[in-house]
Amino acid sequence: HVQLVESGGGSVQAGGSQRLSCTASGFTFGDSDMGWYRQAPGNECELVSTITNGGSTYYHDSVKGRFTISQDIVKNTLSLQMNNLKPEDTAMYYCAAGLPGVDCGLNPRCYNAWGQGTQVTVS
Repeated sequence: HVQLVESGGGSVQAGGSQRLSCTASGFTFGDSDMGWYRQAPGNECELVSTITNGGSTYYHDSVKGRFTISQDIVKNTLSLQMNNLKPEDTAMYYCAAGLPGVDCGLNPRCYNAWGQGTQVTVS
């Protein structure tokens, strides 16, 4: 079965950096668009960044220039490098996998597999 496991969250001071990782199993990693979502208490789930199976990327305006998404298809790993973190980046971050072979774009309904989340706290 499909499994996504995030790691790398924790507490960091504003201006600092963190790297999130997501290890995927149970599907052909290179066939799916992948994404990072986040949800802060009281807020809706927000798309942070996506990367297509072709390597094209998208970033929410609030993280452009600070976050970098990448994937290692050989290791079945998705990463999110977060630099110059701000308190407003505090949230639970989720890794998501899109339907295989489908151009998911920014459609959250297309992402049908989710990890358990990793907490990022910026103070």
